[in-house]
Amino acid sequence: MYDTAEFGSLVQVAVFVGLTALVGLLTWWKVRSAQKDGTAHDGSEQDVYLAGKGLSWFFVAGSITLTNLSTDQLVGMNGNQMLLLAWWEIAGFVGLMALAFVFVPLYYRYNCTTVTELLERRYDGRSIRTLISGIFLAGNVLIYLPAALYSGGLFLQSLFGEGVPLMVFSIGLALIGAAYTILGGLRAVAVMDTFSGIGILFLALVIVFLALAAVDWDIVTGVPAERLSMVGASDSPIPFHTLFTGMAFIQIFYWSTNQNITQKAMAAPTVKEAQKGVFAAAAVRILVVPPIVVIPGVVAYKLFGDVGDAAYGRLVAEVLPIWLSGAFAAMVAAAVITTFSAVLNSTVALYSVDFHEQFVGKVENHWKLGAVMSGLATVIAIAMIPVFTNAESIINLLQQLNGLSSMPILSAFIVGLLFRNVAARSAIAGVVWGIGLYGAYTFMDGFAAAVGLHYIDFMVITLFSSVAAALAFNRFVLGRRAEWLGFALFRGGDEARA
Repeated sequence: MYDTAEFGSLVQVAVFVGLTALVGLLTWWKVRSAQKDGTAHDGSEQDVYLAGKGLSWFFVAGSITLTNLSTDQLVGMNGNQMLLLAWWEIAGFVGLMALAFVFVPLYYRYNCTTVTELLERRYDGRSIRTLISGIFLAGNVLIYLPAALYSGGLFLQSLFGEGVPLMVFSIGLALIGAAYTILGGLRAVAVMDTFSGIGILFLALVIVFLALAAVDWDIVTGVPAERLSMVGASDSPIPFHTLFTGMAFIQIFYWSTNQNITQKAMAAPTVKEAQKGVFAAAAVRILVVPPIVVIPGVVAYKLFGDVGDAAYGRLVAEVLPIWLSGAFAAMVAAAVITTFSAVLNSTVALYSVDFHEQFVGKVENHWKLGAVMSGLATVIAIAMIPVFTNAESIINLLQQLNGLSSMPILSAFIVGLLFRNVAARSAIAGVVWGIGLYGAYTFMDGFAAAVGLHYIDFMVITLFSSVAAALAFNRFVLGRRAEWLGFALFRGGDEARA
């Protein structure tokens, strides 16, 4: 006969398994319905990577939201145990508006499957497209995919107990996520994102309510002032002045030029439908996401002290009844699975469209190639999970690593969209300069100490110096004079290539 604790654990597991299966069943039903409407699998780029251009605004919004909102945010941001980290989500509004008003019209005008296609159209060669795609691929396989699996495994382990190794949870999430990508493509990913997103946002808000109730709605007493302040000090993760320096550019890169996010906006039938989805995602970003990624962490500090990235899992286990914690575990697992499968789908798209067709040969069926590449990327991501176990903070580590590529990549977009007559080699020079500069700042302690700037501030220097390096290389090495276009391209003018 089971004791109460053992019975409760069985209920928790049963609810977890049942809801995970339900989300899968609903996703299968929706995808099957779409196929009956005439959008069956044909193995084309558009079918596999853009859901046949058939996503309504509702699913665009759901997919964008859940591709971003995974345990990286829930575990990582709450792991900082301070309100200040909410700025990452609040500032996301800037990037989403740039996506809606600037980049979505361009991606649709140039009929892009990958963001790198836009670069090829704006420069005089394919080399910049190949370089940027390669950087995205490396970032996805070595950073985004393993980070999602590690943070997801950490959360499930802290919720269900340490009797099961973290790697077991992580591998399980990876296998399910890969299955969605291989069998359903972006359509399945977007549908699952949306269904699980509704559940996770609702339950995350319930956790905020229960967490506050657990401390009698008082998160001030006993919590240091710096953990409650929204004005970051110079030695905090987000010094306040950085909101007006590098933060906006980080958000524009992430939401507007990052294949993992923009691919969902490209999958709507029209520009207006895509923009409606982005607007809805922005509303969720402002109204719902900030409290769920910081308040539980602060409450956890009051209850348990400084426990780092284990804060969210411990708090959920503390405040939720057993059956509801199983439900939340299912929703978090779904969020990890959809983030993993969405990034995996983007990774395969980048390889198939930007590399395989260019250097190997035409792809007759993207489903078959995608299955092979999904399996390979999943194995590499699993092998990289142990690297993240030594990180003090998942979210801070991710932001610093992203700096290696984010600003150099954004510089290529800025030069290509604001200037004409710039060679692809010049853009490459700017990107290489930026990666080298930020790499020196990140990995050479003496260099960083001499500079004396926060990494968000240094991102601005990296961005503008990368733009300057590209233009200087173009003028003084190649002898070409760049022509300033300003914002003519965004208004529908100047369709010419570089």
